[in-house]
Amino acid sequence: MTEVTATTVPGPSSRTPLRQSIELYLSSPLAVGALLLFLVIVLLAAFGPWIVPQNPYDLMQIDIMDGMLPPGTESPTYGLRYWLGTDDQGRDMLSAIVYGLRISLAVGVGSALLACTIGTLIGIIAAFIGGRTEAFIMRLVDLQLSFPAILIALMILSVLGSGVGNVVLAIVIVEWATYARTVRGAAMVERNREYIEAARGLALPAWRIALHHLLPNCLPPVVVIVTMQIARAIALEATLSFLGLGVPVTEPSLGLLIANGHSHILAGNYWVSLYPGLALLVTMAAINIVGDRVREILNPRNQS
Repeated sequence: MTEVTATTVPGPSSRTPLRQSIELYLSSPLAVGALLLFLVIVLLAAFGPWIVPQNPYDLMQIDIMDGMLPPGTESPTYGLRYWLGTDDQGRDMLSAIVYGLRISLAVGVGSALLACTIGTLIGIIAAFIGGRTEAFIMRLVDLQLSFPAILIALMILSVLGSGVGNVVLAIVIVEWATYARTVRGAAMVERNREYIEAARGLALPAWRIALHHLLPNCLPPVVVIVTMQIARAIALEATLSFLGLGVPVTEPSLGLLIANGHSHILAGNYWVSLYPGLALLVTMAAINIVGDRVREILNPRNQS
């Protein structure tokens, strides 16, 4: 009697698209390292006041006699060891960098997400309504993108003045057009798909079709852009602060720390500008590497 061996027919893969994307991301050691580094920077900035030995902006904790101490020097006043040295006001540079990271990340991430929200909604409206509304919005986007970002930000801050809120507003005004153009392009492709026609055939409200059906399918390019624009927003904020039009001296970011030590470089006190500059460089590099990897994963040409 012949035995019949049952064979198992392989079924479809149980891996979801999200799980596949995570596995693809984890396959790159460089991208994983960049993500871990960025998470460490975020945690350091979030819990910095409970980690660093000094509040560099509390006058009761600094002494002008500790000014310009080189890295590794022990404070004769408080007994602290300044691992990265001090500036001309006696502030611990390590503590100042951690506090500066808080401002830079808050302004960069907050302004990028706000610009993403505004630009995405405007792009969806332009693509879904079409006609003169779309033409007007896209001509406004073209006009916005024809000017250098730093020039527009300088003009806005020269009128409004410095401050965290004004810097966020300036960056949002500069960046929203990039999201609007990208989302509009993606929505133009999706609005003629069958599922949009089916939603219209069900007599659904236009706002529901746009937000519940069209918008989710336009999000992959937005995710890619927002990861890149966060680094761009941090760099723009640092540039504005370096020029003296960014955050005030009572809430200094990395850009302002670099500017404070610029005049001391020729005197040999390199650490006042060097270490904040390295912190800014490492932060932006980590974000850009993560963004590049996300772009490779979400690129349809790289998906089999």
